[in-house]
Amino acid sequence: MVNVTVSWIGALVGLALAIILILRKLNPVYSLLLGTIVGAIIGGANLVQTVNIVVAGTQSVMGTVVRVLAAGVLAGVMMESGAANTIAKTIVNKLGEGLAIFSLALSTMIITAVGVFIPVAVLIVAPIALEVGSRMKISKLALLVALSGGGKAGNIISPNPNTIAAARGFHLQLSSVMVADFVPALFGLAMAVLLATVLKNHGDIASMADVEANQDTGATPDPDNLPSFRSAIVAPLVAVILLLINPIGSILHIAVLQKFQVDAMYILPLAGVLGMFAMHQGRQILAYTKSGMDRMTDVVLILIGAGAIGGLITASTLPAVIVHLIKISGISGTFLAPIAGILMAAATASTSTGVILATGSFGKAILAFGTVPLAAAVMVHTGATVIDHLPQGNYFHVTANAMNMDLKARMKSVPYETAVGLTMTIVGTLMYGFLL
Repeated sequence: MVNVTVSWIGALVGLALAIILILRKLNPVYSLLLGTIVGAIIGGANLVQTVNIVVAGTQSVMGTVVRVLAAGVLAGVMMESGAANTIAKTIVNKLGEGLAIFSLALSTMIITAVGVFIPVAVLIVAPIALEVGSRMKISKLALLVALSGGGKAGNIISPNPNTIAAARGFHLQLSSVMVADFVPALFGLAMAVLLATVLKNHGDIASMADVEANQDTGATPDPDNLPSFRSAIVAPLVAVILLLINPIGSILHIAVLQKFQVDAMYILPLAGVLGMFAMHQGRQILAYTKSGMDRMTDVVLILIGAGAIGGLITASTLPAVIVHLIKISGISGTFLAPIAGILMAAATASTSTGVILATGSFGKAILAFGTVPLAAAVMVHTGATVIDHLPQGNYFHVTANAMNMDLKARMKSVPYETAVGLTMTIVGTLMYGFLL
């Protein structure tokens, strides 16, 4: 327990300092920890109380950390086995070139939705997109908007760290947030396809030179060793089915299904292991789980840093001040949830970090307006996809390299990616903030 109340000025200074340091390229974890310490001291805490604030804040995210580490098993299996590549190729081949843009966006959405990080999903689908684009004379700008937009749509319905953080931040089941985000995700996919279709003749047309440049990144596994589609789909299918049993039971009022309350901490690793055996890759369990753990390490560290800054704001008077200001301004308090998601993700150029900061820092203030937890989770989560692709984050640069684009060309897609995220945020806010 933290037995000190920090002033709202200290909390704001700490948060601002952390964001400035992140923008200045200091390691995000150190930025968040340093911001917490400085903010606590400026806010009136002594050195011992500051330590207590940091410890309490980091302890608050341990439940999320455990689930993120568990999700690493599924992510490692999908990426290292080539299962994600197989799924993407199958979707594009089945839908054909006539629906090229839709198939590319859908592929990235599904790959991300089954637990692959959005930058990795774009890396996986990019070679296919460039090859299709070179044959059909589609611009790289349009291809990137399709891939990034589809990835954003998949990201809000996935068992990825950002969705886990949104669920845990408001004490919800992961599956509940995934299901609630489904309709906004469909609108995001539709917007991505629409924008990409409009842009297909704008900018540099994809060429075989881009395909060859992409191959140099090593993003594509050996095509001769990819698993079959039937075996590749086992892991995500098991995960989705098990995660949806309880929500379906609640919707249909089936008592037996409602009693199935198995946490994602069990479901995601189990799905990954079953998928390995389905692809006859059981001997690779050590390699795949190690890869998954490696990919989750940075996320876990940022979770700890974000938990610390969240602890500072929770221990401060800032949430109460924000509630008061919104009440006297006459603005609906419902808007605090999407705005918090938008601003925190924009500052950190990360969906996951944005959700963590928004829920940890403003969660209580959001709920204080009477917003129900599920609605709050949806609005924060979708809001975090609006401006999470700025140049200070790694996603911007990873996707630029994947599409063989320079900085100027990559910047041209930013407004269109923002439009996709904003579409999902508007739909989520209307559905859960006002209509339901």
